[in-house]
Amino acid sequence: QMAMAARCLPVIGFERTRCALFPDAPFVMRRSAVDLTRHLARRRATEFLDALPASRAASPLASGGVRCASDDAKPPERGAAPLSTGWNRKHSCRFAEHDVQVMHPDTNRGIEVLLNPIYNKGTGFSIAEKERLGVRGLTPPRYFSIEQQCDKIWENMNEPGKTAMFKWRSMQALQDRNETLFYRLLVEHIEELAPIIYTPTVGEACLQYSRLFRRPRGMYFSADDVGHFNAMMYNWKSDVNVIVVTDGSRVLGLGDLGAQGMGISVGKLDLYVAGAGIDPGKVLPCVLDVGTDNDALLADPYYFGVNRKRLRGDAYYAVVDEFIQAVKNRWPNALVQFEDFQTTHAMPILRRHRNNVLCFNDDIQGTAVVVLAGVYGAMASLGKTPGDITKQTFVVCGAGSAGMGIANFLHTAMVHHGLTPEQAYARFFVVDKHGLVTSARELDDDAPGAEDLLPFASSRAAGDENSSALREGAPLAEVVRRAKPTVLLGASTVKGLFTDEILTLMGEFNERPIIMPLSNPTSRAECTSAAAAAATGGRAIFSSGSPFENQKVDGRYMHANQGNNFYVFPGLGLGSILVGSDHISDGMLNAAAEAIPASLDADALKRGEIYPRIKNIRDISVKVASAVMRQAVKEGREGRGGKISEILKLDGMEGIERYVRSSMYYPEYRPTVFAF
Repeated sequence: QMAMAARCLPVIGFERTRCALFPDAPFVMRRSAVDLTRHLARRRATEFLDALPASRAASPLASGGVRCASDDAKPPERGAAPLSTGWNRKHSCRFAEHDVQVMHPDTNRGIEVLLNPIYNKGTGFSIAEKERLGVRGLTPPRYFSIEQQCDKIWENMNEPGKTAMFKWRSMQALQDRNETLFYRLLVEHIEELAPIIYTPTVGEACLQYSRLFRRPRGMYFSADDVGHFNAMMYNWKSDVNVIVVTDGSRVLGLGDLGAQGMGISVGKLDLYVAGAGIDPGKVLPCVLDVGTDNDALLADPYYFGVNRKRLRGDAYYAVVDEFIQAVKNRWPNALVQFEDFQTTHAMPILRRHRNNVLCFNDDIQGTAVVVLAGVYGAMASLGKTPGDITKQTFVVCGAGSAGMGIANFLHTAMVHHGLTPEQAYARFFVVDKHGLVTSARELDDDAPGAEDLLPFASSRAAGDENSSALREGAPLAEVVRRAKPTVLLGASTVKGLFTDEILTLMGEFNERPIIMPLSNPTSRAECTSAAAAAATGGRAIFSSGSPFENQKVDGRYMHANQGNNFYVFPGLGLGSILVGSDHISDGMLNAAAEAIPASLDADALKRGEIYPRIKNIRDISVKVASAVMRQAVKEGREGRGGKISEILKLDGMEGIERYVRSSMYYPEYRPTVFAF
């Protein structure tokens, strides 16, 4: 009788079966249902984890056919050996305990299921699920797979005349009604949808976020809530692995958008889910609303943030400190990513909390890692190793926080590969609007980037009329002519700073000059791909911060690479979480930078490509996460009781990569059952 009831469960529902077959034994029936659910999860996990026995190779189960009733009717015997959890996982998505979607006990059967984006599948419910969840008749009768649903939505979104903003709103509406389908569409079309979900389209959305607001996402911590952050954290019921927080003070170069910066946090976490397989139920977008200095927002009757000027000084830092402490109290192992904080606050906050909580700043550290990855990619394109960075000479244009943050990280990489700090500083020439920066320069201690600039300036002695050294304030063209750099890097936001003369000099000194105009947007780039190709005969290895067209000069192809932080933060975050580190070190960041170009093949490197394709972001994130984990183990930062070290010892990096893949969420419709 119990076996018969178990076979009936998927069709007629747990409660109805219990009442009809065993009215006097409710506990027995409920226990059988739980055992059956676990049995199904174990069987499916076994198929994913272990090689399929030859005796089952031709079974319907092995070929993806229909499961026989007898396959599900035999729960494991009590005392049976536990399911093997060896490292030979063969798939790239979640498994075992994640194979069944367990519905929250507060959710009722019926229409409430369809109104919940976590459980709703639209036309993707099976007949058994419709019965079990009480939605039969509430959805159209025909079944469509998640692949068919994706195809339909993608076709509708790409009809002629649809703008980027229309696509953003369509994706938000989809996320509001069917979260699984939203992430599946994003994963399958990541190259096309990443610019919609995040920059540049999300910037336009943030400008109108108060008026576009439809459904709450994430948490808002305002200046009016000071003293209550700890209690507020418990209003978010689920566990959290990754938090992206902004104060909205510098949103994508659009300025102060206050609480409307929430769109940045939401978009960034969507990319974490799509790019690194972070569980969407374990991410939390946050905004610290300390007011806004945007007069247009203060005058907007529909602005939904704190309607007064921003907090300053100690009062501002007290809000940030309370937020970080509240996160530590609620989710001590969560990763906090700081996003779009004003330059004057970004570095002090990072230095204040870097050793206090697992955190990083994507605008500072993420950008620097992408640039370093580009340099490593250029080394690979030239047939060199990452260690050859010690032989490069850099001219860095722009002495602000962005330029000096990049220069400082490149310097760290040189030291990591064997140079002394003094030897590494000697390979940098920093140029600002006043010319070459030397030890003779009087620096403004309060200027952005001044602290990072000081050692570069101090190590560069100023020359005079009787010296061969470059003089203080020497113009860029003179610096390039005499320093003969291998890498020309721009973070100045000065359009056309890299003139034809300067680019031509780079081509004369180097067979393959590395030219990196990093300033955004395109209107502020130091040069275009066309200018670099024309001046160097298409020989340059070109990488920019803004999108440019590939070029062809005299039959020679020059690839226009574009650095994108998306290469970095998903894998960096995933690896840091999986290894259980409590700190993201410079060594872990360097490991991430080396892993990114490792995804390139020989043909891509020959074409001058120094970054892989975004469409392969999940594979890239596996490489990055694995490299980060290995470095964390090497530095003694593992917090998983030696599990990661054991995998490395037994199976090396291949085992780590399998472990990372097995931990990644993949958006797929899973059987939905009730919690008991």
